[in-house]
Amino acid sequence: MITSLHNHTTWGDGKASPAEMMTAAATQGVDELGISDHLVLRPDREIPSWSLRPDQLDAYVSDLVRLRSEEGPAVRIGLEVDWFPAHPERIRDTLHGLPLDYVIGSVHEIDGFVVDVADAWQDLRLDQQNEIHREYWHRIATLAGSGLFDIVAHLDLTKKHGYRPSIDLTREISAALDAIAAADLAVELNTSGWHFPAADAYPSEPLVTACRERCIPMLLSADAHEPAHVRRDFERGAARLRKAGYENLVRFEDRRRISAPLCPD
Repeated sequence: MITSLHNHTTWGDGKASPAEMMTAAATQGVDELGISDHLVLRPDREIPSWSLRPDQLDAYVSDLVRLRSEEGPAVRIGLEVDWFPAHPERIRDTLHGLPLDYVIGSVHEIDGFVVDVADAWQDLRLDQQNEIHREYWHRIATLAGSGLFDIVAHLDLTKKHGYRPSIDLTREISAALDAIAAADLAVELNTSGWHFPAADAYPSEPLVTACRERCIPMLLSADAHEPAHVRRDFERGAARLRKAGYENLVRFEDRRRISAPLCPD
């Protein structure tokens, strides 16, 4: 069974409608398609243009529920929600009562610094870059402990544009992975990283091994923003997971985690 849960549509920053993404998924042999557009509830209450607004959530869910009646892959309803540790109650209240199959937690911003924008890194000294990397892993640990999420997105996103730490962050990374394991969250093997300057999926091979050592479940995700990418590099991602010792992936339905054999090869 091929499941692709991390995908974006024109409800957010994607280039195609949910229906167009489902048609593409069917042609690419995807059995279960999840739509997980962005929900970004910044502390300053500014909603970026590529995020759903809270007042759009009912319409977003209704659109995906209608899609379930169409012939094609099974449709799962998700959100990718940015984590801001100062305001967990706002996220909790906004998500309350929504009939979601899963919630992906992500860290894109640290006190206003956007970690996946290349220009932002260029303006930092090396020591400042290292502090962003350090704080990123602290944020991942608090994300895990929040109890709000099912999946951790693109685990080492800070490498996206090739800016890697020059200091040893073993302690911070280990603490974050331990928090993920303690919270019983899944981590995605996000194949999109292979198509950015980092030229590496999220997470890296050593981090996948570290997840396996902690028995952290994994899933394959394309983080697709256009139809052609809904299962991009799944075979390559599956090979990385197998090398680390994974034999199963996970999928989600009604916030329940379900195990399935790792099959793309």
